[in-house]
Amino acid sequence: MAEKLKAWVPERRDMIWINFNPQLGKEMKDEHPMLVLSPKAFNEKTGLVIGLPMTHAKSNETNPFAIKFSVGRSEPVFILTHQPKSFDWRLRSARPHPWKSLPPALFQEACEGLNSIIEIAH
Repeated sequence: MAEKLKAWVPERRDMIWINFNPQLGKEMKDEHPMLVLSPKAFNEKTGLVIGLPMTHAKSNETNPFAIKFSVGRSEPVFILTHQPKSFDWRLRSARPHPWKSLPPALFQEACEGLNSIIEIAH
């Protein structure tokens, strides 16, 4: 089992657990889920992962940059498209989230949300 986990590398659309500490200002802190935006080849080669934080915080209900979704019977989750992060996923103890990967349409919506802020693609 340890060997299988050692070989794991985050992939685009994966939901992972990752440590957001140290935190400054309005940034998230502690361990939270993160939606991976960067492809597996990038993540493996650089040791970095680019993604969007996810939270259950109800304060995001009115956040125009948060995408709300539900998994099963759990409380709503919000993908924060206005807080893209780049982290060393190995040093921050990233691991797979039990929800595995985000459905393609929801992933596209998250990418469009980020793009509406940074306008990197038309």
